[in-house]
Order: sequence, then structure tokens, then C-alpha cells
Amino acid sequence: MIRQMLAVDGVVAIAHFRDDGEFLEGYGMLPDEQLSALAHFAHDYKRIVQGNADQLSMFTGIKGWTPPTGWVVRGQGMTVCGVGNLACIMDNSEGRLNEVMRELAETARY
Repeated sequence: MIRQMLAVDGVVAIAHFRDDGEFLEGYGMLPDEQLSALAHFAHDYKRIVQGNADQLSMFTGIKGWTPPTGWVVRGQGMTVCGVGNLACIMDNSEGRLNEVMRELAETARY
């Protein structure tokens, strides 16, 4: 099911991980070791984002910060983004972030 993300323009790799961060499956132009590293990075980053959102909610008293829907780490040439327990790498010159995030959110629902 997650393999369909590779059909989205710019997506280079996709990884699926469990709630504890263990790598489940991945597809794309990366070797399995790097797909596993992507899953571990995504798990750790997801937890950081959740912690920051929890703090914002607590300190501001404003509802709506949690739960975070997804996250994006954008570099000069590549972007890593995640929704739920999925993370993908996108080539900035070939993909559109809004489209990738929309497809990633839809794929994460299954």
C-alpha cells in the first residue's frame, strides 16, 4: 500500500515504522539500511514534535496544538516529511510539498 507513494512526483523513498520505532517496510532508491535509518529518524523526530506541541498547548492554554498532523524537515535539495508512522524523502526539484503531504496523509490513514 505505501509503495504507491513512489508514484508521487519527487518521492525518492518511503518508510513505515511501528509505534516503538522499529522499521516495518520501506521502498525506494535507498538500501534497506538507509530506509531503516529513515524510519528511526522519523520516529525520533515525531516524538520531538509531539513533545513540543504538548508544551505549546500547556503553556499557551490554546487548544489545537495537539495532536500534530505531520512534520517537515526541509533542506536545500531534499525534504523529509512524516505523517503518522510513515516518512518519506522528497527531491525538492522534482516534487511539490503540498502534494506529497496530502498523499502521505491519505496513505497514513490505511
